[in-house]
Amino acid sequence: MARPHVMVVPYPAQGHVIPLMELSLILVKQGIKITFVNTKENHDRIKSALPCGDGLLSQICLVWISDGLESLEEKKRPGKSSGAVLKVMPEKVEELIECINGSESEKITCVLADQSIGWALDIAEKKGIRRAAFCPASAAQLVLGLSIPKFIHNEIIDKDGTPLEKQVIQLYPTMPSVSTEKLVWVCVGNKTTQRHIFQLMVKNIESMKKTEWLLCNSSHELESAAISMAPEILPIGPLLSCGQLGHSAGNFWPQDLSCLKWLDQQSPNSVIYVAFGSFTKFSPPQFQELCFALELCNRPFLWVVQPEESKIAYPEGFVERVVERGRVVGWSPQKKILIHPSVACFISHCGWNSTLESVSNGIPVLCWPYFADQFLNKSYVCDVWKVGLGLEPNESGMITQGEIQSKIHQILKDEQLKSRARDLKEKIQIGTGQGGLSNKNLDSFISWIKS
Repeated sequence: MARPHVMVVPYPAQGHVIPLMELSLILVKQGIKITFVNTKENHDRIKSALPCGDGLLSQICLVWISDGLESLEEKKRPGKSSGAVLKVMPEKVEELIECINGSESEKITCVLADQSIGWALDIAEKKGIRRAAFCPASAAQLVLGLSIPKFIHNEIIDKDGTPLEKQVIQLYPTMPSVSTEKLVWVCVGNKTTQRHIFQLMVKNIESMKKTEWLLCNSSHELESAAISMAPEILPIGPLLSCGQLGHSAGNFWPQDLSCLKWLDQQSPNSVIYVAFGSFTKFSPPQFQELCFALELCNRPFLWVVQPEESKIAYPEGFVERVVERGRVVGWSPQKKILIHPSVACFISHCGWNSTLESVSNGIPVLCWPYFADQFLNKSYVCDVWKVGLGLEPNESGMITQGEIQSKIHQILKDEQLKSRARDLKEKIQIGTGQGGLSNKNLDSFISWIKS
């Protein structure tokens, strides 16, 4: 009898690929065949960043499709890349399904698609293939997306997603709040990108009605209010395969593992970990403000600075002055860092993956959101769970070295906040442990795939 064969289709961005790769690892361990679909550029990045000789990862069949963008400049333009997700990729995914099912004995039995590309579910329905959707963001963000028709009806936004007036939205008292100017599709870049993302989200509302499973990388312990508002959402997270399976997969860049040995040499609860994901861009003055803050706080720090960002000049003499207590790397094994006992707090952009990784390890967070759902996640950290503090810009939009230093000092001295972070970690472990709701939902999903 042929194995179940799941085609996994993520939205082509780092923060979407990683959790779906983690879920794929769990499914592979259960004897399920996985074909993981990336764009050509992301496929090449992942292949080059994979560790050598990894048995479980090597069992995932990595394939690629064209995104229709020829030049590197086109790929860097948000409007072009988001347009490709709408216009080019659906046809290529459909062709791939036809190719596999026309030639392989183990035909695709299920399409597991990123919730943000509902067209993949439409294709699966058309082909008579079972389907499941996976949300790599919070359940609260998913509920906000499903509420778009209500927002239009109530004249909060127009039919193109543009806010009609500035106001704060909070769907339920124990849910995070977000300003209309920070709605996920509003703050993703230029107007073209906004329109493409909003069109995707509107189409996804209909596509979600065709899915048999709506999975979310979250837990009831973290988001009980959001999940109660949309009972069709089944939390199966946090998916942190590094802890479960010893892997960390789906990275676009090789991880600098040498920083773990550096962490081993630091005192417990002493290191400030600084990382802003794969999209955050700083102006040179803002970059230098952060440099000065890390230097003047007089604590050991581990800072992830991507190659693009590292082209910005450090303040003169900065590298030499901090060499004894500062470590800068290009890309890090973040899950292993946040487990490490030397880490005291995390200065983060509040991407959902980073948010889950920090709260799952009881690490207090200093929140510095950049775009998309990160502002909503900041509200969770600061207002709902109360396990972090926000870094606030001045009247010029700059987060000053004084603000950063002050908040570092404040968060490290706040014993109640650190206690809440530890308590939240324990609650999350209950959900993902044997008999926990996330664990039960994941087991049920695996049983369905095998049935």
